[in-house]
Amino acid sequence: MKITAFRLCFLLSLLQLSLSAQTAYPFQNTALSDDMRINNLLSLMTIDEKVNALSTNLGVPRLGIRNTGHSEGLHGMALGGPGNWGDFSNRINPKTYPTTTFPQAYGLGETWDTELIQKVADIEATEVRFYTQNPNLQKGGMVMRAPNADLARDPRWGRTEESYGEDAFLGSRLTVAFVKGLQGNNPKYWKSASLMKHFMANSNEDGRDSTSSNFDERLFREYYSFPFYKGITEGGSRAFMASYNAWNSIPMTINPILKNITRDEWGNNGIICTDGGALKLLFNAHKAFPTLTECAVAVVKASVGQFLDTFKPSIYEALQKGLLTEKDIDDAIRGNFYVALRLGLLDADQSKVPYANIGVTDTVSPWMNPETKAFVREVTAKSVLLLKNTSNLLPLDKKKIKSIAVIGPRANEVLLDWYSGTPPYAVSILQGIRNAVGNNVKVFFEASNGMDKATIAARKADVAIVCVGNHPYGTDAKWMVSPVPSDGREAVDRKAITLEQEDLVKLVTQANPNTVMVLVSNFPFAINWSQENVPAILHVTNNSQELGNGLADVIFGNVNPAGRTTQTWVKSITDLPPMMDYDIRHGRTYQYFKGKPLYPFGFGLSYTSFAYSEMKTSAETLKDSFIVSVNVKNTGKRDGDEVIQLYVSYPDSKVERPMKQLKGFKRVFIRAGQTKTVDITLKAEDLAYWNVEKHAFTVEKGKVTLMIGSSSSDIKNTKNIIL
Repeated sequence: MKITAFRLCFLLSLLQLSLSAQTAYPFQNTALSDDMRINNLLSLMTIDEKVNALSTNLGVPRLGIRNTGHSEGLHGMALGGPGNWGDFSNRINPKTYPTTTFPQAYGLGETWDTELIQKVADIEATEVRFYTQNPNLQKGGMVMRAPNADLARDPRWGRTEESYGEDAFLGSRLTVAFVKGLQGNNPKYWKSASLMKHFMANSNEDGRDSTSSNFDERLFREYYSFPFYKGITEGGSRAFMASYNAWNSIPMTINPILKNITRDEWGNNGIICTDGGALKLLFNAHKAFPTLTECAVAVVKASVGQFLDTFKPSIYEALQKGLLTEKDIDDAIRGNFYVALRLGLLDADQSKVPYANIGVTDTVSPWMNPETKAFVREVTAKSVLLLKNTSNLLPLDKKKIKSIAVIGPRANEVLLDWYSGTPPYAVSILQGIRNAVGNNVKVFFEASNGMDKATIAARKADVAIVCVGNHPYGTDAKWMVSPVPSDGREAVDRKAITLEQEDLVKLVTQANPNTVMVLVSNFPFAINWSQENVPAILHVTNNSQELGNGLADVIFGNVNPAGRTTQTWVKSITDLPPMMDYDIRHGRTYQYFKGKPLYPFGFGLSYTSFAYSEMKTSAETLKDSFIVSVNVKNTGKRDGDEVIQLYVSYPDSKVERPMKQLKGFKRVFIRAGQTKTVDITLKAEDLAYWNVEKHAFTVEKGKVTLMIGSSSSDIKNTKNIIL
């Protein structure tokens, strides 16, 4: 036995020597544990290198670790674009750096399709690797500031466009999908790193630098932090950005929960960074400490390891005065190098990193791939909502119409938001319609009704398509300004939810009863008149490079729409609680709103119809998990997708619970006349509430009502089970 042990030790020593011979430093040795590698790296770094590591750059050039930083990527890698990501404006000869550009995150959410979302993020990650690794480009960084896991509790929030909507469960599933798409499925290496934004309860823009989002521990656990929690524990993200706001009067940049909960409980051993300029705002706006240096100390001691701010003078002063130690900095930055390790940046031998050749040996621009372009078009079509379709006006039959009037300010442009990249091309709605009909149908176009041009065009056409909606003001307005009250953007909340352009819709509908309204928007609008009077209404978000083609596929029936709302569309701004009331129990979201919405959460129509029957469960009592199944038949004449939604309620609960909660969904393609049995897994843990006394999620015994349907207000089958 001793001989065997000796031989084993000898062989291991030889292996160690062999590996060491190939590496200049132990941290480059992939045979060592993650902790051993990072500990060695930190031991080799100078104090100046450690201070520099508090920036967003993961590189240590002296030790052979190349630089890489952050990129924005909510719906495609952002290079250039309205936000000028990459600062190309300072170039003597400005150059465009195109990237594949998908619908806004809000539109991606409206697909209710996790597999689709994961593929979107995977394509984005490929382009991240391509740009960062191609020796002729080397743009952007491998740490992607995406997805935005914040919840859109109020449609007035200026950054609603960046979110997946109001529901914590839906948001968590889409967040997990996007994280997995960005990071890839390799067990050791990531394609790119997902840095979620903005932890947490960041859903007011006005005063965001100094306001406090106030709510209790249950709402923290069950609602506001839930997508982040799942993004870390299930998706595998090891990075997030702390938000500007405070939670219960403690600024998030220095909140103890960053370490106590997200690191110690959830396991985020990677990056926590500030938002842009947050250090200065901690001093100037929150007035958290008397000096900027004390603010910087508090940030580092809260386990934040990256500043998006000017920070070095404060850190050096803190070190000089003994307010910070080198170990404090080590503790804060070690997570940065865990992310670098997962990206393969610490490896001497890059041949083992499966993504190392993207942009190096594989040099074909991925955004020019025909399959990618076709996929963007598919995603765009799948994101479209059909909100109304009286007398089956849609889809339009190209063989039966001779002329179409395309009208409105959103018809002949593709607007990019602040977090967009530069698309390689962009197809407007007008162009998409022209592409679809060719020379067989006359297409009239008028952007407005100046000199009655829009109404004249509408009268002489068989069908009018009026395209209206908000402007994201990526570059067309000053910072913190949205010229139209119902518009919003980062740093500006909406002051209205009515649509000024609805007057144009009224005139066009008066001129031509066969009017289709296309609402191109980042937000819900209270389009009450249109819902009452316009025969057909479609919704699509801004930004997709295939906006026109994707929408035309729906208008002319090549794609049967199945998008679903991700927020409750209220009828009036008076249906909403005060903006700064973060207690959603006071009437926010479908879970607590008792009024009648314009469009409920999960709503969306189709060109066909579906019937639900034989709802079953694989057991009568739910212990760990079981299957909820239902037969869904396409009873119409067109193939199409249906989004089957599983909701629950808790009639026997001893604690306050929502009226209804989404706990499962599946988007399924069903051919005309076909019946499919759809299975949705329900886990007992998904029915838990946060028990404040036990400080844990607790599954409450008793009756639970299962509800399956096509929206939160259209329940087809119910069944009671016992927990």
